[in-house]
Formats: sequence, C-alpha cells, structure tokens
Amino acid sequence: MTTFSGPAAVNVFGMTVLASGLRMYAKCGMIPNRGYTPTKMLRAAETYTGKKFKRGQYLEAADALTELARASAANLPQGNAITA
Repeated sequence: MTTFSGPAAVNVFGMTVLASGLRMYAKCGMIPNRGYTPTKMLRAAETYTGKKFKRGQYLEAADALTELARASAANLPQGNAITA
C-alpha cells in the first residue's frame, strides 16, 4: 500500500495523475472528465512546472510533469512499512 501524506506527496500524486491524463488525451483523444479540458490540463501543468505549454504540447507537458514528479518523489521522506 502506498500512502501520500503531506503537501509535497500530494503534489507528486497530482503531477502523476495529470501526466497520465495528458498522455491519454494525446494518444486517443479522451479527456479525464468533462471539466478537465486539454487547455485546463496544460494550465495545471504550467502551475506545477513553471513552463508555458502551447496547444498540442500534451506529451511534452506530460514528460515534464513525470520528470518533476520523479525528482520530487526522491526527496520525500520514507516512512516505516506497516504489515498486517
């Protein structure tokens, strides 16, 4: 089980999910939900990365988010494993 605890971990999760949504739209034209349009996804990617993405740069935004999420995840503290 993986738990995302704390603001930094929640940001890593958000970046990962957003990157997945951008890839899904780029590959097959599906959007994650009606309210999360491609333009809104690119704007959200911009808030995470600080880079401006133009229309059509969905895979570039997804790659930037994935790279940032991996770098951020490496800096997260690791908790103790709990087994039941």
